[in-house]
Amino acid sequence: MGLFSNFFSFKRFFSMKRELAMDLGTANTIIIADGEIAVNEPSVVALDPHTEKTIAVGERAKLMYEKTNDKIHVVRPLRDGVIADFNACELMMRGLIQMVSTGRHLFTPTLRMVIGVPSGSTEVELRAVRDSAEHAGGRDVYLIFEPMAAAIGIGLDVNAPEGQMVVDIGGGTTEIAVISMGGIVSNNSIKMAGDDFTADIREYMARQHNVNVSERMAERIKINVGSALSELPAEEAPSDFIVHGPNRITAYPMEVPVCYQEIAHCLERSIARIETAVLNALSNTPPELYADIVKNGIYLTGGGALLRGLGKRLTDKINIPFHVADDPLLCVARGTGKALENIDDYPCLMR
Repeated sequence: MGLFSNFFSFKRFFSMKRELAMDLGTANTIIIADGEIAVNEPSVVALDPHTEKTIAVGERAKLMYEKTNDKIHVVRPLRDGVIADFNACELMMRGLIQMVSTGRHLFTPTLRMVIGVPSGSTEVELRAVRDSAEHAGGRDVYLIFEPMAAAIGIGLDVNAPEGQMVVDIGGGTTEIAVISMGGIVSNNSIKMAGDDFTADIREYMARQHNVNVSERMAERIKINVGSALSELPAEEAPSDFIVHGPNRITAYPMEVPVCYQEIAHCLERSIARIETAVLNALSNTPPELYADIVKNGIYLTGGGALLRGLGKRLTDKINIPFHVADDPLLCVARGTGKALENIDDYPCLMR
């Protein structure tokens, strides 16, 4: 046993190849290595504004967000699902990849990567993701559209001659796709998602309660009392959330209880846009695939799928069953991981 153990340690030491799957999200980045989630961190990086050196990435950087001085610049490199700051994204990716426990290597290993990207990305945006991955150490980089990755992560047979529909509500975009025989038949990508819900809450708190709340506080409100319906069953209804912040006029501290009915009201317009986008995608779906979707239902993934009552609201509005996936936050990441393990089985991967 000792001889075999030494042999595998020796082999790992000289190993020149490493495989990582990445869900590069506007809000969170998840990395899967060896079939397991190795990194699940906020997509945030803290930099020294003078030297552009990385101070912190992920959760450590997020703790600094909206609390910095002139010696620290905290950046969210992705906005609306695409790279907004190329240099910061590269540094963030490099820092997150370094978090993956890979043991010791004599040489820097070659990285094979599969990365989830929005289905509405332009060629320029796809190139930006690929370039960032290559600059961060990737040598063999594949891209996969997020709704396709989400479908694989749910466990759907995306190569079957049957229509499947996925609505992935992320931080920056909502990706809606009809999938059949290993490809996307029709899709609709809109820049309306979790970040817009957060912005709606901030605007509502300022207008309705005259209190300023930070982006992070608005995020906490969304998590604690976010809802797509103004009437929830008693067992699902959350307790009021107490918000602390300064009065917009006097700057005196305020304490405001917020209920889920208020949040449902302030998110109404944004959720209606998602409903319209789903209907537009359905209108472009061939009749045979449409029939499959009516039979199979539509799957909700991404952080936005956790909004209370969203599945029921969409089901009642569109008259097609909506299913919230298990662990909706992880569907895209798990799908990229499965695609990485079986690259030859998924012609949807882009090089």
